[in-house]
Amino acid sequence: MSDRPASWRMPTPKQMEKLASKPSRPTAEPIPAPGPADDLPEAYWDSIVRDPRGQIRTGVPVQQRRLSEIPRHVLRVSCRRCDRIVEIQTIDAARLYGVHAIWKDVGMKLLDNGCQERT
Repeated sequence: MSDRPASWRMPTPKQMEKLASKPSRPTAEPIPAPGPADDLPEAYWDSIVRDPRGQIRTGVPVQQRRLSEIPRHVLRVSCRRCDRIVEIQTIDAARLYGVHAIWKDVGMKLLDNGCQERT
């Protein structure tokens, strides 16, 4: 029995010769990564153009949508003068103001008579 741990073992002379005869690195040169001054590959630009996050949305802005058209669960509006924030659930806003109410009008009603800094 040996005092050495099982994970450590000296290779035999035949194994050392075999390891020494193998080339340590592959002979093929690796392709260098593009640098800041290099042109980007065509596949990169294709992926940028095809990415759905970069597509222009032609829909109606959320301020001009009816409450029934807004997919968000909670609506938030803030006052630019006093930084007061009012949140309301879409269901509650639809119940109070009607499903056909425009979100901009509802937001203005929520902020009316509540601004702390009158001008």
